[in-house]
Amino acid sequence: MPHIASRLSTTIALVGLIAFGGGSAVAAPQTGEMTLTFVRHAESAGNASGLIDTSVPGSELTETGGEQAAAAAVRLADCKFDGIYASTMIRTQHTALPTSELCDRPVIVEDGFHEIEAGIYEGTPEKDAMANYFAAPLQWMQGNLDARIPGSINGHEFKKRMDDSIQDIQDRGHKRATIFSHGGSIMVWTLMTVTDPDLSKLQTDPIRNTGRVTVKGSPAKGWKLVTWDGTPA
Repeated sequence: MPHIASRLSTTIALVGLIAFGGGSAVAAPQTGEMTLTFVRHAESAGNASGLIDTSVPGSELTETGGEQAAAAAVRLADCKFDGIYASTMIRTQHTALPTSELCDRPVIVEDGFHEIEAGIYEGTPEKDAMANYFAAPLQWMQGNLDARIPGSINGHEFKKRMDDSIQDIQDRGHKRATIFSHGGSIMVWTLMTVTDPDLSKLQTDPIRNTGRVTVKGSPAKGWKLVTWDGTPA
């Protein structure tokens, strides 16, 4: 049972490297410009199934996902960041682990970075997402934050939880953070928030597994898009 032993050792290592933020910062509030790099998790069993999987803690990475996580760590090997963050979901934490080990920094889990909750569409085919699950987020990006996913959240609630976790990062004093999150959350928050949104990115360059988005700014002054790399190099 080598795969079980390998999974157990990975889990033990992960527990040792992860700190649970609990939604509250540990340092005095900070100010100033920040650079945030969002990285989508590697391929998960949920992705491979073709079904929407947004419930916490969610599914683990596939074998391909493990390879993608290792490759993502190589792309981040310059370690030019001062904090590593992940959502409450297993797939982001496991994706962050190789980077954490390579750069000798713990992964801090933040409540606000998990995937957009699918509500009544949980477990339905991803191929139908644009017509149902993603219908409300599309409205959020066009300014209608009152739109609600049936059985789930509206745009105000989604943006607040993302913004609260980003504020926690700033309050910890981190200026250049890498955040392992989810495709929907990354794309929607970015296009809702930056001063120069380009909604065509959803069609021309969607954020694939381990794709990245970098923004610069601050919670107080707002955010500007720096890079959007949907397909990992």
